[in-house]
Amino acid sequence: MWRSEYGIPVRNLWVLLAYASDLAVFLDRVDVGLDDAAELPDVLARLLIEAVERRLQRNLSRGYESRQAIISRVRGRIDWLETLTGMQLERGRIACRFEEQTFDTPRNRYVRAALVAMAAGVRNKKVGSDCRRLAKRLHLLGVGTIRPTRRELSRDQIASHQSDDRLMVSVARIALDLVLPNEASGSVASSRLSRDEALLRSIFEKAVAGFYKHEFHGRDGWKVHPQSWMDWDVISSSTGAHALLPRMKPDLKLDKGIERRIVMDTKFTNVLTPRMHGGDSFKSEHIYQLYAYLRSQADRKTDPLSRIAEGILLYPSVDRDLDEFVIVQGQKIRFATVDLMQPATALLNRLRSLLETPLEQATKREPED
Repeated sequence: MWRSEYGIPVRNLWVLLAYASDLAVFLDRVDVGLDDAAELPDVLARLLIEAVERRLQRNLSRGYESRQAIISRVRGRIDWLETLTGMQLERGRIACRFEEQTFDTPRNRYVRAALVAMAAGVRNKKVGSDCRRLAKRLHLLGVGTIRPTRRELSRDQIASHQSDDRLMVSVARIALDLVLPNEASGSVASSRLSRDEALLRSIFEKAVAGFYKHEFHGRDGWKVHPQSWMDWDVISSSTGAHALLPRMKPDLKLDKGIERRIVMDTKFTNVLTPRMHGGDSFKSEHIYQLYAYLRSQADRKTDPLSRIAEGILLYPSVDRDLDEFVIVQGQKIRFATVDLMQPATALLNRLRSLLETPLEQATKREPED
């Protein structure tokens, strides 16, 4: 179990990482024993082993590298300067520049680096041994040991039909960037995830967006728009004021045809905050933010869904689960939590139910006098 710096328990961190990093599209294609109690590094290592072995069975993808050599026949382009100044023709040889296929590509070196790192970072001895075995196989194929830079990786574009390569690189990126211990910290027991609350917050936000995009986008009329910008519906303004207004960007906007719109914001914190004189309350700044998202777009003539939009503030559970709603000036706002300690199936079903269960089915209370 993982626990954030501020006490938020996370049991199935691998689920969040899978959806945050677009790995969910691959989870139904591999069988690596993704059980609820598995250690995250071991799970990712097994997933990477499966992906690399599958790719090796179908031949590892190759790239091209530029080479220059003096050979006995023309290959590629002739380097006339080198050929003539070196008097190569007299020796029956010619200097050429050409492209040669190689397995030593940035993506393959990146995957090899992840295998080596994971071999040292997992607890399961067999998993570590398999990582070392595959790293050695890549070495024998000519894959180098130097980890590529981000710039090199960005240049090594993965084609749409190379989904196996995309899987390998995605798992390798998680392993190298998120999961394995940070060597600079000097502690093999800690990791960036356990120490960095901001990173956990980002993973939670991206995982929720990734889940709805993977599970709902394009199905039953749903369209999922993560991090889409909203503008203020300004009728008039003083000179320069409109340009100075901050733009709004909720975590998610979900539209279902012309029937429904949900504006969702995720908050990796406790849903409640203590009142000064006892008791708890929702966090006012979160309500103001979501209310601004809803009211700033309301009744736009060019956007009929703006009239019926509802908002959801989604939090991880801390000590209790909660699902409440209010309707203020016609705007529906729901406060919901998801228990990150649940088994994976229950966790995903909870996220799914937020869209499939109408708002009015949450516990309904009449306002007090």
